[in-house]
Amino acid sequence: MTYIQRVIPLSSLLKSKTVLLFGPRQTGKSSYVREQLSSSIAKTYNLLDQGLLLRLLADPTLIRKEIEFDNLRDSIVFIDEIQKCPALMDEIHLMIEERGIRFLLTGSSARKLKKSGANLLGGRGRDRNFHPFVYQELKNNGFDLARALNHGLIPSHYLAEAPDEDLASYVGRYLTEEIAGEGVARNLPAFSRFLQVASLANGQLINYTSIANDSKISRATVQNWFQVLYDTLLAWEIPPFTKTVKRKSIDTAKFYFFDTGIVRALRRLPWIVPEQTEWGEFFEQFIMMELKAWIDYFEPLATLQYWRSTSKFEVDFILDGHIAIEVKSTNRVTTQHQKGLKALMEENICGQYILVCNEERPRHENGIDILPWRLFLDRLWDGAYSRKNRE
Repeated sequence: MTYIQRVIPLSSLLKSKTVLLFGPRQTGKSSYVREQLSSSIAKTYNLLDQGLLLRLLADPTLIRKEIEFDNLRDSIVFIDEIQKCPALMDEIHLMIEERGIRFLLTGSSARKLKKSGANLLGGRGRDRNFHPFVYQELKNNGFDLARALNHGLIPSHYLAEAPDEDLASYVGRYLTEEIAGEGVARNLPAFSRFLQVASLANGQLINYTSIANDSKISRATVQNWFQVLYDTLLAWEIPPFTKTVKRKSIDTAKFYFFDTGIVRALRRLPWIVPEQTEWGEFFEQFIMMELKAWIDYFEPLATLQYWRSTSKFEVDFILDGHIAIEVKSTNRVTTQHQKGLKALMEENICGQYILVCNEERPRHENGIDILPWRLFLDRLWDGAYSRKNRE
């Protein structure tokens, strides 16, 4: 199978900084390093190698002794699955200081590192999140929107002809490896039930009490388990935009899973089509996934929020407090679809208003750019909405 080039720009960052690269399982972190960064890496440690892991757990200084033996200086060292041996972080810190080594550290989350009290390097390293495929990586390889919404964009799932069994297995492996392995939830059936209920809240305002009632667990447990999802990068919380004055804003966050295919698997939905309500929901989630990946890859200081007034006007996304984005899967935009953007325009806060849709041709109407989704994503990935291009 031909390797598909990923767009995350780590090469230039690694020239001067250690990078902690975290992302959900099977998103392609190891393949990315092997295919796109291997020529610049002087030494590799894969902590999935049980023999190596056991030796380093017994004596974390072994890695420093090997690097000193090889006389590596001002070089890049790659450590995969760093969360399996948090004690290595002190050794890594020492080698950054003494030998100018830059490390590329990858893992499924920083949760175990933080929980162990591990040294997270402070300003000596930069955190980056790795995402499933994005449109920019696939558009020259026959990108298929229906496939993306149904399969999801985890590489092995998107490329599979029949991914449903793989999606179900992915959820099962997460429960056993990430949750049981970390001792977060001793009651796996209850956590599984919670995940299914949480999938119904995808794209919605978070109501911990309602989810606790439906999951038959305490509200405190629900809040803790949502945090587990965030820490393991399996879900994101989109905070509210609350700067409006004329219309009071709701201040509750919205919740999204990191992948559409995972949501479909958790809900046990058959193949969805444009006529179903889920299509619009998954289409909105897909655009959110693109925005999150673009921010994490190219604009790490940018923000992503949503706006909803107490009078129920809503705009799906506010990018960096400046660009208001409404997402509609329709192929015929009407004034009804523009209500949220028009209400926000009255506040005179944002500088640009965009409605992303399935129409074939772009136009400007009522102060709003109505853009076909492919054109919007081309502009996003080309940097049209970056801070630099707004200044």
